[in-house]
Amino acid sequence: MIKIARRPQTSWVCTQCLGHLQRRRTFYAGPVSRRKAAAAATTATTATGSSSTVSTAHTRSSIPPTIPTTHSTSDQHDDTTLRAVFDDAAAWKAFSASGKNYTAAGSKKKVGLFGNAYLTEPAGFMRFTHASLNSAQRIVAKVASAATLDEYRAVVRDLDRLSDLLCRVIDLCDFVRTTTPDAAIQQAASDAWATTYQYMNQLNTTSVLNDQLGRAMDTPKVWSSWSEEERTVAEMLKLDFTKSAVNLPQASRDRFVELSQCIGEVGTQFVDTMAPAQPWVDLPSTSCRGLDPTIAKHFSVQKAGRRVVRLPAVSGQASLGLRTIHDEDVRKSIYYATRTASRQTVRLLENMIGLRAELAQLSGFESYAHMALRDRMMAKSPESVRQFLQALAANNGTTVRGEIQELLAKKQKTTGDAHTSLAAWDKDYYMSLVRREAVSAAPPRKSHNLPLSEYFSLGTVMQGLSRLFQRLYGLRFVPHATPPGETWHPDVRRLDVVSETEGHVAVLYCDLFYREDKSPNPAHFTVRCSREIAQHEIGEHAQSLAADGDPLFTDPLAAANDGMALSTYGGVVKQLPTIALVCDFTKESGDSLFSSGKEKPALLTHHEVETLFHEMGHAVHSVLARTSLQTVSGTRCATDLAELPSTLMEHFASDPSVLALFARHYETGAPVDYEQVAEGLRRARRFEGIDDESQIVLAMLDQVYHGTGVGDKFNSTQAFHSLQRRAMTEGSPVDPSGTCWQGFFGHLFGYGSTYYSYLFDRVLAERVWGEVFNNGSVTDSKGGALDRANGEHLRDSLLRWGGGRDAWRCVSDTLRDPRIAAGDEAAMALVGSWGIHRKRQ
Repeated sequence: MIKIARRPQTSWVCTQCLGHLQRRRTFYAGPVSRRKAAAAATTATTATGSSSTVSTAHTRSSIPPTIPTTHSTSDQHDDTTLRAVFDDAAAWKAFSASGKNYTAAGSKKKVGLFGNAYLTEPAGFMRFTHASLNSAQRIVAKVASAATLDEYRAVVRDLDRLSDLLCRVIDLCDFVRTTTPDAAIQQAASDAWATTYQYMNQLNTTSVLNDQLGRAMDTPKVWSSWSEEERTVAEMLKLDFTKSAVNLPQASRDRFVELSQCIGEVGTQFVDTMAPAQPWVDLPSTSCRGLDPTIAKHFSVQKAGRRVVRLPAVSGQASLGLRTIHDEDVRKSIYYATRTASRQTVRLLENMIGLRAELAQLSGFESYAHMALRDRMMAKSPESVRQFLQALAANNGTTVRGEIQELLAKKQKTTGDAHTSLAAWDKDYYMSLVRREAVSAAPPRKSHNLPLSEYFSLGTVMQGLSRLFQRLYGLRFVPHATPPGETWHPDVRRLDVVSETEGHVAVLYCDLFYREDKSPNPAHFTVRCSREIAQHEIGEHAQSLAADGDPLFTDPLAAANDGMALSTYGGVVKQLPTIALVCDFTKESGDSLFSSGKEKPALLTHHEVETLFHEMGHAVHSVLARTSLQTVSGTRCATDLAELPSTLMEHFASDPSVLALFARHYETGAPVDYEQVAEGLRRARRFEGIDDESQIVLAMLDQVYHGTGVGDKFNSTQAFHSLQRRAMTEGSPVDPSGTCWQGFFGHLFGYGSTYYSYLFDRVLAERVWGEVFNNGSVTDSKGGALDRANGEHLRDSLLRWGGGRDAWRCVSDTLRDPRIAAGDEAAMALVGSWGIHRKRQ
């Protein structure tokens, strides 16, 4: 998940630099260990409040027939090593040992983290920071003194370079301080981050950058000389200045800074301390029939002379109880406990909402939603979001009504009461019951004796991704040896992304294995964006090296990018995108061996395969973008477009022709039986309408909380319950009075007024999958999931532009649908009417 700002936005620094941490936080999970919390996340109550154990990514179209598995590659592009370095720790150790004497400059110097020459020791983080800030100060002085046409023409690129210098520090340090297990490096990265952030705040106290950018934009000879990309960046930066209150009187600007700081502090406290009104729920042991006996025994305690099962109120175990315990009264008790946040949590939420409303009014906006949606969003106003969500809800309504009737019929049959109604604490139980009965009724298949995960070793999945990208875009992954110091942990694998036409185009660091001290949340990080390095920048470093010398660098090209990877394709020098992928896949224990004597590799569930495909979708967006400015590089696009490439990749993860590229048994090499995958997909589709309705309501709630009418006496609980009763399909059970689940809606902090984005991108991804990739099918007139022409069309119409072209134009070109090119309210409503799920065959 990519550009939702956690901290106050600054006038010219990209918002995603300031927002990674919030997206890596988890909801309160009760008093369980970090590893148990990670496991519980697969079954715990989601942001919707429903406790489905399946990914929404499984909601796909009709199941194609099984096709032959083809694992063919070529001598030129052999990927055997790629699999080995992920599946065999000894193979990676031997391979990586070949890089012990490697340095980019060919000397004996120690290699720094990510190849950054400054970062060979903790003290290097501050040296890196000071070098970057010194360069930044020179650029600020240059922009402030601009007077000629040529100097004003350079303002956009100068500001982009200024942003890049600070993003280099902020992005890298933010990643390192939350990922590395080394405490000294954590502290050094945190100090460097804080120093750079303080400098940005100082820059925001002066209007000179805004004034100079305005003069450049208002000069016709300057504006006409800029490229489309430069104009786009200029408009983005100008809007960022406006939103940071740079034009207000000093007292108002001071209040703006104070409010921004308060919002960050209160929002962080809201997420970090959210808790239920009662931490435990006590259930009579005799009434817990259906609950996993192991859990019942583990949480059994003696209370007032009787045996009770004491479950953490908000936990995977409580969610499991909602799905499995037969006694309706017990489920009701659990439901109330899991849906009622503490008063302190709700107060913090309402405080944050109020502060945001005041900030927006101070900046001259009607509401916080109006303010936030002006910034790099395809939906430019709350009304556009409303049009989209209402159309989407209408499309989804028929599905929901059918599913609710199915659940009601199942309850009436199970209880023998034809007049009973469906309560909120019944939904999960009867959905789970219907799914279990479907599994029991399915005819046995011989091939299903083996777990599906045995066909998805991590190495084979990485092979599959490389083979897929090679077929679609002419890209492949090439393992690269990492000498000591380049990575933050021995488990990290480096891959070079190589293009068949442009050579080396990106560096990808894969930190994919479980560690006790590591966040369980999968994530993609752009540690350094792609950006064109101008010849005059290289010249500056050449002059500096000639005058003063630098023990770290002898080459001005290396100095221009801190020693990190560069490209000189076509005579253009670019800093290569440097990307980190972080997941939490479990390696088998050391005593679990192949028949060959090797340790068993990490085996992924199909949901984990989808997760890896999703994160790789973000990475390929960064890789394929061909912008010259870092402000709009790759995933630095419209926030409500950023999840489209990654969500689209989930479709590929379930396509039989794609699985045929790689899915085979880790030991025997036997291909996966696609029908085994298909059965899981069919089960996952059950009750997708109900789950989607919950997400739609939460997206609407996000708009309510950040819209007009939020005053001192705003009651978030009343607003939530009122919205549920207005917006949910007739017959859908709603939260009873006395509950206040909104206190657990942690995404309100990071996604304030933009929570609809994921739904929006799911609709667009579904449409692209059907219109561009023909739902994965090959016909006489259209290619499918592996067709190069389809991949190149997606690349050229959308991925290559990053944020450098109007997002609506990119999507319109991708879908070949001019109806949405205007990007107005009608376009948003039309997208919503498409719905998330295609009609089944």
